[in-house]
Amino acid sequence: MLSKKEQQLLDALEPRAAQEGVEVVTVEVVGAKKAPTIRVFIDTPEGVSFDELSSAQAWINDIMDELDPFPGAYTLEVSSPGIDRPLRTIEHFARYAGQTAVVKAQPLDGRGTWTGTIQGAGEGVVTLDADGSSVQIPLDTIKRAHLKGMIDFSSKA
Repeated sequence: MLSKKEQQLLDALEPRAAQEGVEVVTVEVVGAKKAPTIRVFIDTPEGVSFDELSSAQAWINDIMDELDPFPGAYTLEVSSPGIDRPLRTIEHFARYAGQTAVVKAQPLDGRGTWTGTIQGAGEGVVTLDADGSSVQIPLDTIKRAHLKGMIDFSSKA
């Protein structure tokens, strides 16, 4: 799921995140090679407040300065995972069982993208109910996955 560079950054951040009581949901490196953007998505059991983001930005920036992951300039963004929360680990999928996810993986039976309800996750496999049938997707074949955010705009008036 993560590139080698993204995994290196995640590995460098996780020990400090644990000390701070923060989960690093995922790390993304996007944009131009000469001036990439490093996106770090964090969460806590209580959610992410502005103060939490500000605090995390400071210690994450210190770690990035030590690592100097890219020659030249880069941009650091620290964010909550948001409504379309990225899913990276078996634990993430298990935690959000019953919710709708979009999963992009290496093709399985000629299909590479599924949208469905997470039925469960364990032993390296994610199970989705997609289009009325159960599909088992090995975690190590998943390229990207996220919750499909739902907003109810109906009025309760």
